[in-house]
Amino acid sequence: MLKKAVFIFILFINVVNAQDKEQQSSFVDVNYFTGNIALHNTDIQHLITGHPEGFIIGWNKKTFGGKEWEQRYNYPDYGASYSYQNFKNEYLGQNHALYAHYNFYFLNRNLMMRIGQGLAYTSAPYDNENNFRNVAFGSRILSSTMLMLNYKKERLLGDLGIQAGLSLIHYSNANVKAPNTSVNSVTFNVGVNYKLDKNTPVYADDHLSNKFTERMRVNFVFRAGLNESDQVNSGQFPFYVFSVYADKRLNKKSAVQLGTDIFYSNFLKQYARYRAVASPHWGISEDDDYKRTGLFVGHELFMNKMSLVTQFGYYTYYPIDFEGRLYQRVGLKYYLGNKLFSALTLKTHAAKAEAVEFGLGYRF
Repeated sequence: MLKKAVFIFILFINVVNAQDKEQQSSFVDVNYFTGNIALHNTDIQHLITGHPEGFIIGWNKKTFGGKEWEQRYNYPDYGASYSYQNFKNEYLGQNHALYAHYNFYFLNRNLMMRIGQGLAYTSAPYDNENNFRNVAFGSRILSSTMLMLNYKKERLLGDLGIQAGLSLIHYSNANVKAPNTSVNSVTFNVGVNYKLDKNTPVYADDHLSNKFTERMRVNFVFRAGLNESDQVNSGQFPFYVFSVYADKRLNKKSAVQLGTDIFYSNFLKQYARYRAVASPHWGISEDDDYKRTGLFVGHELFMNKMSLVTQFGYYTYYPIDFEGRLYQRVGLKYYLGNKLFSALTLKTHAAKAEAVEFGLGYRF
């Protein structure tokens, strides 16, 4: 495993140097990791049979404050990562993933926090006949989130440095297809980094103020996608979400939100039919309304043209009991101008995902 990681690391360095001679202020890193699968759901207990291991390779572009957002976030890096993970379980197999990521720095740039989001490919998804024990991954293509917290030192030996710390790797298909109990790996990682430029960085510091005043704004968002209930082979159905919310900027980084959602969740029609027959004591009728409404509060963290959205909601109209009245939404917005934006968000009920939402909105 380690030899394979080192070989790919060296190959990656050569490719980067050969293809982009002008690529300055960047570095690559490779990390070996091993750890445990977290038992967040007892349904996956039979899938935890060993200590998963793998490696993560990253290419990183440094920033030096040429743009305001770079200075406000302490000159982060951005880049791309590839990860390989062997779960050490015959039913889970191996996963390969590609991420876009940011590195944020603390403690005089000795502590690095990497946040990555991407897509993964699993070698052994659920199959009704050949792999029915894999209740974690109902599809071959998954969404994956990576969090890495490392102590990092650059150029300890020439252009070579070291880093070590903890990583959390999450895989899920967000209930696009059942089953989907997902897997979270908590791991220890150790690795090396290699700086590709020879220059000493010069960081811009314009002593920017974080103060910002703006009137309250109103947002209209339409979201849609496909999902399936927890019942395997119950079918994928489209859903639609209409949201209206007000936001108020607190400063150049943050805004708070208050709004309402209307959910048209077609999978609940099939879910109600199933529960009416299979679990009549639950009190669910196949004639129950599949629509839901909710109120939510939220926060938006702005970074360049992109922002991170977190929202916490409560269903005010809830005719079909499904995963409880509390829901959460987390995801990204990308501003296409001053008013128009796109959104990619994950709606969950605590640790249980319900849907990946693709959205388009307008801010007045």
